[in-house]
Order: sequence, then structure tokens, then C-alpha cells
Amino acid sequence: MKNNYVGIAIILLIMGIVAFSGCTQTQQNVPQNTVLIQNFAFNPNNLTVKVGTTVTWINQESTTHDVISDDGTFSSPPINNGANYTFTFTKAGEYPYHCGIHPSMKAKIIVQ
Repeated sequence: MKNNYVGIAIILLIMGIVAFSGCTQTQQNVPQNTVLIQNFAFNPNNLTVKVGTTVTWINQESTTHDVISDDGTFSSPPINNGANYTFTFTKAGEYPYHCGIHPSMKAKIIVQ
């Protein structure tokens, strides 16, 4: 239940930033440790975080996507427009991932 409130708060924050900026969402306006799914890409493409960090992926497209690590560490359900998925990284390493629905979409989380 708490994750739902956090996800809603993040979405409202992003919507507020977009509304007040009057322009398209840019990476510097995105809450820390957030990956946006937009234009059939993950933005940022590579994200570096510390062990214990929770990363949130937010789908900003009308198309459904998912987030699947190449090594099976994490796998989201389908993420619809405006929805999000979170995962907490507990071990250092590199975690390449992709969209299982659109395999050409690839990115990486680097945990230090």
C-alpha cells in the first residue's frame, strides 16, 4: 500500500513539473533514481546508484512496456501509461535490462 502512495506522489510531482515548466520533461527535472519510459527508450539510458537504492520506472507513453533484467534479477509486470514499477538494488554490480515487449529498448543500472 505504501508503494502505491509513493508511486502516486512521484507521478504527481512529475506532472506538476511539466505543468509549471511549459515544456517537455527533461532529465534534470526528473526525481532522483527515476527512469522515464518515453519515445520507446529508457531515459536515462544508464543510471548509477548506491546499494540499497530503489529505482522507479515511469511509463510516459500510451504503449504498454515492461522492465526485465537480462540476468533475471528483476522483472516487472506490464506497465501501462502513467503507471510505475520500483525495484530496490541490494547488491553492487551492473544490471543491463530491456523491455520484453519491445526488445530493442535497452538500458543499464550500475550499482556501486
